[in-house]
Amino acid sequence: MNIFKQKRMPPPTYREPLEAAEIIQLFGQLTLHQQAALMRLMSRNLVIRTDNDEIMGYELDFNVDGALVAATTDSDED
Repeated sequence: MNIFKQKRMPPPTYREPLEAAEIIQLFGQLTLHQQAALMRLMSRNLVIRTDNDEIMGYELDFNVDGALVAATTDSDED
């Protein structure tokens, strides 16, 4: 038995995907600032459709406002 041999982790593409419950649990353990940062990353693949308009996720700015994560449109575009 070699106590110095390290167990190698397979690359992410070969690992089993996390279940939805595990993702929800992980997201619930994050701070609001970490959640906002994660939402910025996810927003690249997001489109919000309303009756009259489409807003692309990368056009939004996610910030912590009190006890909530607030998404506002970027002021640079106006």
